[in-house]
Amino acid sequence: VILKILQNWVPRVSPYFDKEHYTYAGHQIIIQESIEHFGAVVWPGALALSQYLESNQEQFNLKDKKVLEIGAGTGLVSIVACLLGAYVTATDVPEVLENLSYNISRNTKDMNMHKPEVRKLVWGEGLNEDFPVSTYHYDFILATDVVYHHAALDALLATMVYFCKPGTVLLWANKFRFSTDYEFLEKVCNIFNTTILAEFPESNVKLLKA
Repeated sequence: VILKILQNWVPRVSPYFDKEHYTYAGHQIIIQESIEHFGAVVWPGALALSQYLESNQEQFNLKDKKVLEIGAGTGLVSIVACLLGAYVTATDVPEVLENLSYNISRNTKDMNMHKPEVRKLVWGEGLNEDFPVSTYHYDFILATDVVYHHAALDALLATMVYFCKPGTVLLWANKFRFSTDYEFLEKVCNIFNTTILAEFPESNVKLLKA
């Protein structure tokens, strides 16, 4: 049964590129996907968080706030945060950065907004060197579908803890598939003051604030 689930979920290796069209914050966003890599596909959590940020601007006003997205993937959430007025730093592993930079650049250029930044961030590695605490403080940490069957969950949790200083809000949207997802959620709840903001039953996505 698990094998069948994984086969349905894992993108097939293919050089095929696709362009997906979305509309958030009054703008059409065109995202180039590549199903060669997990990080180059728009996952359900990104759609859920983008929709929530657009619909709840009074609760989470991103205007002129410093926002860090970890595991930014295709960049959809970072683009939406830019459109909502944030200073955005979108991060991911090196092999995803080219597509991420392309999507962010094409959807934010020539617009009256803070210019977003794209940077390499491997969870748990070189945090003090690349993002020293004395220089970098973020109002919001955004993460979508960063928890699934992979070996870097402890490093991901350490990265969340590193960037969440007093006053920082972590918004994490994730499709819950496996027991490891719920185990990670339990660890987050043990460390952070955590609340469930929304649930999307049709896609098994939960959106949490910590």
